[in-house]
Amino acid sequence: MLAPALPPTVVVNGQPCVLPQSTLASASLLHVLRNDLLLNGPKYGCGLGQCGACTVLVDGVAARACVIPAQGVAGREVTTLEGLPARCGHHSQGLHPVQQAFIDEQAAQCGYCLNGMVMMAVALLERNPDPDEAAVRRELSGNLCRCGTHVEIIRAVLRAAVLMREAQA
Repeated sequence: MLAPALPPTVVVNGQPCVLPQSTLASASLLHVLRNDLLLNGPKYGCGLGQCGACTVLVDGVAARACVIPAQGVAGREVTTLEGLPARCGHHSQGLHPVQQAFIDEQAAQCGYCLNGMVMMAVALLERNPDPDEAAVRRELSGNLCRCGTHVEIIRAVLRAAVLMREAQA
């Protein structure tokens, strides 16, 4: 006799989570994060993976949660905006250096794109701790900002790179 299959799990922001069976067949990762796990960082923007508002890190790689089936992340590690402080060792207090840099540079207006911009910046800086402006522009080119704070956002990413290097020194 075979043992019953265990429900699929995913690690979200360092915590193991059982994926709800009721939504696995058709739900996107974004749906599960927002509706089942009550995480508000990733936003629903276009629903097509084109605007970047829903960006999360899956095993450290930036990914569009609105187009990833929830079942596709079973056994993997997902980091949302809420999990960034722990990712850099600040656990539940403080901010990730990218979050702090966005505040310092006043890189938010309406804030809707902010999740995606921050998550893409984290992914970039983990791969390339010293990007130039052109690298930042390339990385963020697929993320839409309707308010026009692109200049401040680019400055924030470059500042975050400095903050992260200083923290490691």
